[in-house]
Amino acid sequence: MSKLEQILILDPSSDLRFRGPFTDVVTTNLKLRNPSDRRVCFKVKTTAPRRYCVRPNSGIIDPGSTVTISVMLQPFDYDPNEKSKHKFMVQTIFAPSGMNDLEAMWKDAKPDDLMDSKLRCVFEMPSDNDKMNELESTKAASVLNASKADGTSGAKAGSLCMDDTEMRKLMEECKRLQTEVGKLLDENRQLKDEGLRMRKANQFDSSVSKSSAAMMSKDPASKSLPSLLVVIAAIFIGFFLGKFVL
Repeated sequence: MSKLEQILILDPSSDLRFRGPFTDVVTTNLKLRNPSDRRVCFKVKTTAPRRYCVRPNSGIIDPGSTVTISVMLQPFDYDPNEKSKHKFMVQTIFAPSGMNDLEAMWKDAKPDDLMDSKLRCVFEMPSDNDKMNELESTKAASVLNASKADGTSGAKAGSLCMDDTEMRKLMEECKRLQTEVGKLLDENRQLKDEGLRMRKANQFDSSVSKSSAAMMSKDPASKSLPSLLVVIAAIFIGFFLGKFVL
């Protein structure tokens, strides 16, 4: 047994457990702890790479540090005869001093320097009791969601009532404003009518004054006309009398 085998700690140490049903991604965690005073490189391998997604699948563990690896089983149709084919292996090695290329280090690693830790995959299908419990928990969750939905709908109804009240207030305010606008329009129309009547009255007064002035200007001419005729008649009379006398 190598020194690395003695100091490297895996959790879990032997099995990776996955609980079904496997209709969705099932994730389990694997922890690697390095209690030594040297850096340790690791790499995770599996016999069914298409069925699993491992993050991270390689890296370096600092002295005294722990790395958590997520192993995600992809959805598949469970076959009890297939469970023995799923296995994992964690390879670890002390990081050489002055290491720059991790891939080259793995290629050049000697078998004696490597430590291989193997893990089995255990698939657990839920029993009938577990299914019943899960069904009840699902029902309880649905009831809780329904009650929350009812509370939300009640809150929405209250908000709708408040909205209706505010809407009525707004409608009343709009009606009041429309009434005031109608009054202002009537007052404006009355003012326009009064202004028109005043302009017509002013025009009539000005026309009357103009006609009176014209009549007054014609009177002296009419008065002077008879006197002129008298003078002309006297001239003719004197002319005829003079002819008769001579």
